[in-house]
Amino acid sequence: MWPQGRKLRLETERLTLRLPQHADYLAWSGLRRDSEGFLQPWEPTWAEDHLSRRAFTNRVYWASRARRNGTALPVFLIRRSDQQLLGAITLDNIRRGPAQAGTLGYWIGQPFARQGFMREALEAVVHHAFTRLDLSRLEAACLPENAASRGVLEKCGFKYEGVAQSYLQINGRWRNHVLYANLRNDRRGRTGIG
Repeated sequence: MWPQGRKLRLETERLTLRLPQHADYLAWSGLRRDSEGFLQPWEPTWAEDHLSRRAFTNRVYWASRARRNGTALPVFLIRRSDQQLLGAITLDNIRRGPAQAGTLGYWIGQPFARQGFMREALEAVVHHAFTRLDLSRLEAACLPENAASRGVLEKCGFKYEGVAQSYLQINGRWRNHVLYANLRNDRRGRTGIG
């Protein structure tokens, strides 16, 4: 569990990373709608109500609850120069105990792709996960042909670990994914316990 009442804000050179807020609905739904063709080849099939205010409201409540419970850290990427929403990263499936691990997922709107924003944001989330959340291992998966996603993971220190067969349903089909992991430097090898 994380301290309650503390607002989460991660600052990078160009971005503020923070929890989604109800006031983000129009920016989020507009960006998702305008980027639909760009995003859908890489994502699970959208529910019929995916872009609805109600679905977004549920997402905001889930984000707050998940952060409070320590099970996930979902953040929006906000460009500091104009407060424009660019995309999102979710550190989810946080496992404590012997694993000290979590799984990363992310998306960026088409107008903001390939400008280094996702790399900047991922580096901040990885740093936060290792230094503030005391996680030891971060995992991510993407489609083998998603060269942009593979490239940003590799630039952020993630190493290729293999292929997971029929890992997720993407765009209506079970798809294999390539698996990546990033390990906290001081957590490699022996723990000194035992």
